[in-house]
Amino acid sequence: QVQLVESGGGLVQAGESLRLSCAASGRPLQGYAMAWFRQAPGKEREFVAGSSWNGAMTYYADSAKGRFTVSRDISENTVYLQMNVLNPDDTAVYYCAAGRYSSVSRLVDDYAYWGQGTQVTISS
Repeated sequence: QVQLVESGGGLVQAGESLRLSCAASGRPLQGYAMAWFRQAPGKEREFVAGSSWNGAMTYYADSAKGRFTVSRDISENTVYLQMNVLNPDDTAVYYCAAGRYSSVSRLVDDYAYWGQGTQVTISS
């Protein structure tokens, strides 16, 4: 079993930044892709950013490109999401997920383990 715990969410103003962290425990995640998803009220959970098993390849949703950066510290079993120039459309619960495979997928069903989520709220 894998436990994922997110932290770093909060309330900030538009234009500001946040850094989310996801700490994994239970077993090493080396070899598996890690990703961030988000879910706004009344909307489906959507892919935000992902990192391949070794961090060499990263992928972003169009809405995140140029503003968000995903990274992982394999030795610490932790993945991060640096979010800059936030806007109210980024308001959502952000989830960390550990994949079933080594490469990144944008599909919810391709992730086996999920954190409890952390709320990110951006005021205008």
